[in-house]
Amino acid sequence: MKPWHRLRLPWAVAPAEAAQADPIDHPYRAPLFLLRPPVDPSVPFRFALPSLAEPVSQLCTANQMVEPTYLDWCAEMDIPPDRHRKFWEWCYILQALRRTGMLAPNRRLLGFGTGREPLPSVMAKYGATVVATDAPQGVDDVQGWASTNQHSQAVRDLHHPAIVPEADFVARASFRTADMNAIPTDLRGFDACWSSCCFEHLGSIAHGLDFVENSLRTLRPGGIAVHTTEFNLDSNDATVETAGLSLFRKRDFEALIARLVAHGHEVWPLNTHPGYAEVDQIVDLPPYQRALPHLKIVVYETTVTSIGLVVRRAP
Repeated sequence: MKPWHRLRLPWAVAPAEAAQADPIDHPYRAPLFLLRPPVDPSVPFRFALPSLAEPVSQLCTANQMVEPTYLDWCAEMDIPPDRHRKFWEWCYILQALRRTGMLAPNRRLLGFGTGREPLPSVMAKYGATVVATDAPQGVDDVQGWASTNQHSQAVRDLHHPAIVPEADFVARASFRTADMNAIPTDLRGFDACWSSCCFEHLGSIAHGLDFVENSLRTLRPGGIAVHTTEFNLDSNDATVETAGLSLFRKRDFEALIARLVAHGHEVWPLNTHPGYAEVDQIVDLPPYQRALPHLKIVVYETTVTSIGLVVRRAP
């Protein structure tokens, strides 16, 4: 089984009766709050069909998955170009890093909660030095990763031989544990950092948002942070917030972005366009089972998708 088959889906699912429903019988209809600009004018915002080739802070949508950029990154990761939001997250992160010149020799990159994802191998292929981290034992048990066979414990757990030769990978990549709620203070001076759908598991909405801000401390001035997480497509008020999973609302991102901008950081504009292709209306229901398309899903009776956020640390 290829590593990309082991996708991070450890959280509880919606009621059992939902598992018997046909996702096409429950088409997604975007609520009006997604269209509204932020109340705070300091929050950069746009509402337009997002592009993966020229990303901002945006949602996962079907049109991005037919762009050459998506197809090219999937090929580089040795994964099928399926319409799956996890694959989109990886492509989004890599494209944001490429657009900012971070996939290059002499760049130092830091990954949080990397599990066994292919990103460190791609980054090492481009000559970057990579420090990949995962939760310490005990923390990963609470968050559910250890039981899903996705947790890393050594650098070779991260190597994907179809992407980069082992000798090159081991020379450029290293591994260590790091609690995302208490980032080690010796992780500093990186050119970029990233995480793929991790900070929603840190205990609360506040913990997740604090992590994004705290991750900037690991960067040099002008460094780039790229993070993806869960986005609540149904409501800007009601949401899910548990010890194991938080679903972030548009207003949560607006508050975070306003805070970051106030501290002098640059945030790529927030784009909450949910897509308008037929595929964008399909909502995948539990138990998922690698169903496609898998762009919008139901979790705890809430429709969610993935969102990517890019922040440049203040000079």
